Amino acid sequence: MSAIASTARPPAAPREQARAHVYSRPPEPVYFPESEEVPETNRHLELRTALYLILKRELSHTATLGSDQFVYWDPTTPKKRLAPDAFVRLGVPHWTFRTWKTWLHGAPDLAVEIVSESDEGEPDWEEKLMRYRAAGIREVVRFHPDDRGRPIRVWDAHDGDLVERAPDDPELRACEALGLWWTVVEDPSVGPMLRLARDRGGHDLLPTPDEAEAKAREANRKLEAEVEALRAELAQAKGKPRTRRRSPG
Repeated sequence: MSAIASTARPPAAPREQARAHVYSRPPEPVYFPESEEVPETNRHLELRTALYLILKRELSHTATLGSDQFVYWDPTTPKKRLAPDAFVRLGVPHWTFRTWKTWLHGAPDLAVEIVSESDEGEPDWEEKLMRYRAAGIREVVRFHPDDRGRPIRVWDAHDGDLVERAPDDPELRACEALGLWWTVVEDPSVGPMLRLARDRGGHDLLPTPDEAEAKAREANRKLEAEVEALRAELAQAKGKPRTRRRSPG
């Protein structure tokens, strides 16, 4: 037997019960803030809210959605956080929450950033991309309403990195996480608006709640008109004298 083996300590016996120690202070849990005062223009608010409501109307039965809420990915510090303008976690019906913690609920599958006048430029965006990569978010979309040439940019998670799709990628505007397509629609009140469509050409749009309500009203109006027309035809038919049918022979 070697000297090392002969001096090895036997394994410690399992403790039957934890001792009741006296501590100098109670444990301090990590505090994760729920909000932060950040300036936001009315235009940015409307663009962000419209996209969130479109997503919620379409996906609330199969996904949880957030907007401008903190996403935390490190349980040891509140400094590692993001606040996407919209984000989606697939697989769980929508529920209300104050903050999103990835170690409890998983990383969002999709996050959207809408550029506003308060954003300071590309250096900040590069820093934000590093945070999205660390958070493990699968697809990141950046919409710049004032960039007419390149309003939509998309990054996908690949091998632990976030890689931007090339500008000439024919599938550039495909929303892989949702199986839909990104498009830009000119809104009379706020200008270019980020929307989602079921087709590549952007014709079959997911409606806003107002658009869906207007469409439902129009469908009801047409149905009522058809019912009234049928009633009028029935009343006219009842008012005519009945023609006797002669039996053959």
